[in-house]
Parts: sequence; structure tokens; C-alpha cells
Amino acid sequence: MAKMSIEDLKRIKEKTSKETSLRTGATTIKITVHMGTCGIAAGARDVMNTLLEEVAQADRQDIRVVTSGCMGMCSSEPNVTVETEGEKPVVYQKMDSNRMRQVFKRHVLLGEVQTDFALARILKTINFAPYGRTTTRIRSKS
Repeated sequence: MAKMSIEDLKRIKEKTSKETSLRTGATTIKITVHMGTCGIAAGARDVMNTLLEEVAQADRQDIRVVTSGCMGMCSSEPNVTVETEGEKPVVYQKMDSNRMRQVFKRHVLLGEVQTDFALARILKTINFAPYGRTTTRIRSKS
């Protein structure tokens, strides 16, 4: 295998960043299902399966579905975060299959935030790059 140069690595990084970024690729909506242990115990797998079915039916190529670990809000699990390009992310709480369908059809497809299920809007994410972690400030809907 040939050695890679710094230029090769930079090209790979640039290509990967474009493909995975919410703001620069063909993706305009990112939906995160929080699947830590508490989320899975509360039903996050069913929520994820329902979401994947809805995305397949909608046949939209600009929607990216990802998973993450626990948000630290175990009492509100399963949680789902919807990030739409140009909008502040919204965290939905106590999701189930029916709520997921409603959030997908109304918020993701039509742009109508479902305030009945919303836990918070994310204000700001601070990236602590040297330490490899992020801190997120959120505002409760109340």
C-alpha cells in the first residue's frame, strides 16, 4: 500500500466533511435519535424504526438520520433532536412511534415545530476541540 501524503489526507478530510456536514452537503435536515441505555429502555429502538420507515416512504435524499448516546435527561427519554438548516435545533421528549410520525410529517416535512412534544430549543453548542467534547446550552420551552 502506497504511503499517503498530507495532501491526500487533506482531500479525504475535505470530502468527508462535505458528505457528513448538515450545512454543506446535500443534507438539509439531520434527525438524531438519542439511544443511550436509558433511551433504549424507554423505547428509542421503536422510535428509530418508525423514523426509518417514514424517511423511506418520503424518499427524500436531504434527510440524514443518526444516533447518539444519552443527553443526560433520562426522565424525558426517548429524545429526538431535529436540526433543520437555518433553524435552531429542537429536542423532542417522551417520543413514541405515533409522536415520531407526527414530528416527521409536520416538523421535518412541513417545517411546523410540534411544541406539545418539544423539550427545548438548543441555543448554542460550544466545541472544546482540544478536549474532543462539546457542551450544549439549551433553553426549556417553558
